[in-house]
Amino acid sequence: MMSVKCPVCSMQVPAGQLGIAYQGIHLSFCSEQCQQRFKEHPHLYVGSPGQKAAKQEGIESVKQRRYVLDRPLSGGQAKAISESLARMMGIRDVAVRGVDVIIRYDLLEVTAEQLERALEAAGARLGNGWGERMRRALVRYSEECETANLATTSSTRHRGH
Repeated sequence: MMSVKCPVCSMQVPAGQLGIAYQGIHLSFCSEQCQQRFKEHPHLYVGSPGQKAAKQEGIESVKQRRYVLDRPLSGGQAKAISESLARMMGIRDVAVRGVDVIIRYDLLEVTAEQLERALEAAGARLGNGWGERMRRALVRYSEECETANLATTSSTRHRGH
């Protein structure tokens, strides 16, 4: 079977795997995470005729976030959460220190919102104080703005705008 690159993370995948059609182009994805990320902002990954998208130009947007949990994790829980996050596309590094989970990742491949869902699915409970909720909301908003700007910039970059 022929293999192709996932447009989000560039991993080789079997043609047709988690496939979708976008503007007449058939695309395959390595994971539901990458497919979801593509659907949210396709212009980060697929350019226009004569114009490369941000991902095609090799742009990365590496972020480091600290998530505060409502209680410290046991050694086993910390290891399980670290391993679960490390399996996600775009993760560069994970460190668990007491109630803090520090994650470095590429925004073009994974978002803070996806990380929060993954943390909760792995059994971590995020700090629920007003300040922590507000900080996470601000991070999600700033990432959405940056992602939209990258998509807009890559679509107008070669037109001199």
